[in-house]
Amino acid sequence: MTSAKYDVLGIGNAIFDVLVQADERFLRDHGMTKGGMALIDEARATAIYRDMGPATEMSGGSAANTIVGLASLGARGAYVGKIKDDQIGRLYAHDIRAAGVAFDTAPATQGPATGCSYILVTPDGERTMNTYLGAAQELTPADIDATEIAASTIVYLEGYLWDPKNAKDAFLKASTIAHEAGRQVALTLSDSFCVDRYRGEFLDLMRNRTVDLVFANEAELHSLYETSDFETALKQLRIDVNLGVVTRSEKGCVVASKEAVVAVPAFPIDKMVDTTGAGDLFAAGFLFGLVRGAGHEKAGRLGALAAAEVIQHIGARPQTSLKQLALQSGLPA
Repeated sequence: MTSAKYDVLGIGNAIFDVLVQADERFLRDHGMTKGGMALIDEARATAIYRDMGPATEMSGGSAANTIVGLASLGARGAYVGKIKDDQIGRLYAHDIRAAGVAFDTAPATQGPATGCSYILVTPDGERTMNTYLGAAQELTPADIDATEIAASTIVYLEGYLWDPKNAKDAFLKASTIAHEAGRQVALTLSDSFCVDRYRGEFLDLMRNRTVDLVFANEAELHSLYETSDFETALKQLRIDVNLGVVTRSEKGCVVASKEAVVAVPAFPIDKMVDTTGAGDLFAAGFLFGLVRGAGHEKAGRLGALAAAEVIQHIGARPQTSLKQLALQSGLPA
């Protein structure tokens, strides 16, 4: 196997995040399910934006957040996601490149606008997302560069991408190329609503080894196996995939392989401000540990460290160098 150009290449929905602090009444008035992610059309996006208070805006998308987190740790990251050549699209491209991530996907010149997610953060730190996918849905197999995929140690895919057929085909193309090059493929299940829609297809991806590593939180794991019993679901996960990583909020995470189950505690925090990006940044830390050969426990600790940083401020991108935090905590960096 040739040496890798990138440690991790992420493929996902390129979404511009608009974050605002809101109360429970705002969610009720707009018919939102707290803590979930709803796909919305352009008209609903306009209505939500009109009623929102002052916002924090930045480039986002689940896999993009993970790759930015990896870059903050000092890894070489690349990202594939579709934007439109419009004002928000240009902001998006500048923002992710400025974070040290290679981003070369050709922007669309026609069709829907660059995607946006309106993220409402309630006082308890819970985030509720309303996502207009826009141009992100236009990702096709033609956007997958075989040379770049084959040159990446791990290809990381987000479950949110599993809605449009063209994106599914792009996802499968990337997995095939990665495996032919002897690389690994990781998938994050993204959201329990996502799992509800595509449970059978996600299980197929795991069982036919289209993916080697799966990230899930507890809600996604329970949804995947349609059981409320954690141990039952975890046992099945170990059968279905080579490596499964389940995040459990303040209880930390569980890393489940064929050989063993390793529990890793959460990192202590001063104050929980915003859970947006917690899972994305956990994946960044874990993948960093994996590509550095740190072992499952240290990879889990790196994930916990990155997640702890991001939940203590508004927004899904690190505001402190994760590399410096890792060094201060005696972790691989």
